Amino acid sequence: MKKLSTKEILEQNLDRDTPQELGNLKIWLHNVRSMHNVGAAFRSADAFGIDSILLSGYSPTPPRPEISKTAIGAEKYVNWDHTNDVELTVEELQKDNYTIIGLEQTTESILLPDYSIPEKNNVCLVFGNEVTGIDDELIPFIDDFVEIPQYGHKHSLNVSVTVGVALYAFLEKYW
Repeated sequence: MKKLSTKEILEQNLDRDTPQELGNLKIWLHNVRSMHNVGAAFRSADAFGIDSILLSGYSPTPPRPEISKTAIGAEKYVNWDHTNDVELTVEELQKDNYTIIGLEQTTESILLPDYSIPEKNNVCLVFGNEVTGIDDELIPFIDDFVEIPQYGHKHSLNVSVTVGVALYAFLEKYW
């Protein structure tokens, strides 16, 4: 056994096909304030073959050194768009047959392992602010809420960790 070189890892990754449904998944970061969290979301999106990130509110956008540092350049491979018009973005997603899923702890959240993929397969995962979660203005537009089960004393995860956990959970559901 030997560790793979970065070149070998890249070759191996590029030989794999992204599960088709995972390619229909979008990430939406709304009012995520940390450039490092945005960069980490780009890095996770690239790792899972996600080709599109929506940024809205005061979420920072590339090009920024702080985003690139954490993304290690993944922002060059993941398409992104910034919007200030939440309602128009929701209308466009609905027109394109997306189910909008918020990662949030609500009275109606479904635990992520128990969540079943909607039949229409186009999914947009919404992630909110590091402290306050998904803004109240977005809540009415979300079709389903899911939450990551937690068992410790703290009640939340860093938003960049949440993105990675959610993408892996959806990968397993699509696989």
